[in-house]
Amino acid sequence: MIIRKVDTFSGHRDSVYTIISDNTDHGFYSAGGDGFVIQWDLKKPDLGKLVAKAGVSVYSLCLDTTNDFLWIGQNFEGIQVLDIVNNKIEYASKVTASAIFDIKIWNNKALLALGDGVIAVMDVPSLSVQKHIKVSGNSVRSISVNPSTGEFAVGDSEWNVHIFDFDGFKLKKTISAHTNSVFSVQYSPDGNFLFTTGRDAHIKIWDVRNDYEAVKDVAAHMYAVNNIVFSPDGKHFATCSMDKSIKLWDAETFRLKKIIDRSRLAGHATSVNKLIWTNFENQLVSCSDDRMISVWEVAI
Repeated sequence: MIIRKVDTFSGHRDSVYTIISDNTDHGFYSAGGDGFVIQWDLKKPDLGKLVAKAGVSVYSLCLDTTNDFLWIGQNFEGIQVLDIVNNKIEYASKVTASAIFDIKIWNNKALLALGDGVIAVMDVPSLSVQKHIKVSGNSVRSISVNPSTGEFAVGDSEWNVHIFDFDGFKLKKTISAHTNSVFSVQYSPDGNFLFTTGRDAHIKIWDVRNDYEAVKDVAAHMYAVNNIVFSPDGKHFATCSMDKSIKLWDAETFRLKKIIDRSRLAGHATSVNKLIWTNFENQLVSCSDDRMISVWEVAI
């Protein structure tokens, strides 16, 4: 595996907390502490397009590809829903006074992970809140949907992972997963495994088909693991951490393949918060508290 730094995008004035694909193989959105939501194109480096100003920091974005809406989770100010075709705010509501750490949309339902330990369920067509699910006495940090089982996993800051049935939103299982806050939950592309990470710096893998039995516990980083993503072919995954590094792993053996950090490949200077792994020349994109977005070409 050979890693090459391709580019660095600068444009944010504060920490960049989140990046998501814009549903093309070469474009993505970013947002962070400055409240700016910027669209980028890997084919046109550093020519970002400002699409929204949230006014407050943004921890989460989610693209509703069916309606061409971009959901923006504003810190303590609820949500904005941006019509990306006409570039106008279609809907804004203070659905919560808490931070919105994650948003996932599936089957016309939006799931919002809130800082007060609640999952808010919204109906996408009507943009109305339909249900509040109290999960934790502390923050809900991450949500992942498994389309093959109709389940979704939730990670919280009371160190637990909860498995819900999408039909009826019934709690199926709670796993005492980590020894500190769970920051990221992610189903494997085939839906057979759940990967979880957190402040304890570990990656844990759970067997979905065997009632979420523990498969592997990997001491992965020096500090909190903020996010995990899979390569487009599903054969590898990448993690990023508060320890300023990005690590690439074999998805079958769970073995470490490569490290991206400041000393080796001119990596980030501070915590790396989020990753996306694109189809465009197999490029991995990372964002950080150092206000930068970096692009890495992965040759396997």
